[in-house]
Amino acid sequence: MSGDRSANNAGFRRTRRTLADGRAIRYYDAVATARTAVDTRDLPPATTHSQTRFDPLLGEWVVVASHRQTRTFLPPADLCPLCPSTPERPTEIPESDYEVAVFDNRFPSLSTHPDQLPQTVEGSPMTLLDNGFGHCEVVCFTSDHNSSFANLDPARARLVVDVWADRTAELAAADGVAQVYCFENHGEEIGVTLSHPHGQIYAYPFVAPRTEAITRNLTEYRKAHGSNLFGDLLTSERSAGIRVVAENSEWTAFVPPFARWPYELMLLPRRRTADICDLDDAQRAAFAELYLNVLGRFARRFDTPMPYIAAWNQPPTPRTGLPREDWWLNLHLFSFRRSGNKLKYLAGSESGMGVFISDTLPETVAAELRELA
Repeated sequence: MSGDRSANNAGFRRTRRTLADGRAIRYYDAVATARTAVDTRDLPPATTHSQTRFDPLLGEWVVVASHRQTRTFLPPADLCPLCPSTPERPTEIPESDYEVAVFDNRFPSLSTHPDQLPQTVEGSPMTLLDNGFGHCEVVCFTSDHNSSFANLDPARARLVVDVWADRTAELAAADGVAQVYCFENHGEEIGVTLSHPHGQIYAYPFVAPRTEAITRNLTEYRKAHGSNLFGDLLTSERSAGIRVVAENSEWTAFVPPFARWPYELMLLPRRRTADICDLDDAQRAAFAELYLNVLGRFARRFDTPMPYIAAWNQPPTPRTGLPREDWWLNLHLFSFRRSGNKLKYLAGSESGMGVFISDTLPETVAAELRELA
């Protein structure tokens, strides 16, 4: 079980090790820390087989990953696979403690083991078929099972930002990767299957529909107005102020005027950067500060913390040939909860037609969240 340790300009130390089934695990530490624990589990070699099938009606790829039916589902805390290992119970993380750990998902949606497949689905020549190639990683924010991202201190939150940047850079450079997507699902209502504080990173072999649409609209807006759509949106929201929830010298968090979800925020840096890797030290530190601020507001809005999805919007990788010059990195934070005990369900209009019916007024939501300072 070998590993390589490398210093990083971002101010952290990364140690790469190998798990018992051949998957990689990387430890990120604010100061140099020996990471030599061995995975003692008896695991078969990690192999997964996914497919992508192209929907010719919508022009979108669908990932088929039937092996995920057997993944771990809401185990009790004493059986959590994301907690540090103990002599009595080895877990996915061999060390007895850690700051931030990233490992290859044991039940990934995308596969690094491509199969030989026909070009189309059997009996459907108009449905293209390809390998579900890609990378899926789990990012553990803390070894404390009972914590959450909202409860991290600013230094640890900043370390997570550095980790997102480090993993984005490495995965974006991998062959066949068209987009890197960092995200967190938080709360059982969202569909979280492990309650330990963690997020995920997907490296897609295609450009996601949302990213493709944004890229197209940025280009069209530039042609029509001669300016950056993200930049104009940020300027107008900061000028109006009525939907701004919080801001600092580097970032602004506001409820988008076209919000779809009951509680929704966009976090944009004031200075344009295309992806997380481009953020400088000041932007990374200021993001950690503002993000903890707004997560605290989400946690305090109702009697119990809101479930949420935090989704980083980054551009397609350069190899796709799609334009990146107008991309403006942003974090999309939203919750399905529309009141203390009610959720927003994606019913007939949303699920059937993709037309959202909003249950809340963006200006009211912004005022509510501002009051929770």
